[in-house]
Amino acid sequence: MNKINPKKLLSSKWTAVNPVNKEKHFLITELEFDQEDNVIYCLIEAVYSKRVAMIEWQALKDNKNWLQGWL
Repeated sequence: MNKINPKKLLSSKWTAVNPVNKEKHFLITELEFDQEDNVIYCLIEAVYSKRVAMIEWQALKDNKNWLQGWL
């Protein structure tokens, strides 16, 4: 289980454990918080293809799918 501080997610680097379409390395490009500092949405961008997708930030905690940093 990856430990994540939501306030430090922006611009963080992630590696997909099971890459699809050569998309292995990702960056968190946008976050929005509500007034209670809960994450409303999180955008992740593939470095190779520049494809952007919305992701539940809690999904990044699962180290079976995501690893912190670029490996």
